[in-house]
Amino acid sequence: MVSFSELRKSYKFQKQAKQVQKELKYIHVEAEASGVKVVVSAGMEVISVEIAPEVLREKIPALLVDALNRAIKKAQIVSA
Repeated sequence: MVSFSELRKSYKFQKQAKQVQKELKYIHVEAEASGVKVVVSAGMEVISVEIAPEVLREKIPALLVDALNRAIKKAQIVSA
């Protein structure tokens, strides 16, 4: 049987985890790949994507994937 003090500790831990998740929304990281810039929150949400006018249209998908992967890796490091 779970004791009252264990339940209290569990509740406190959940409350702290929710607070951390809220704070992660406000931490932003960015990454760039040859004219494609992506900003991602530490909560793993894409905030913005900017594509420079000189980027060739056919290269955008690959550059976007690269920039997003870099930004997500940075966000994972920040949130760890």
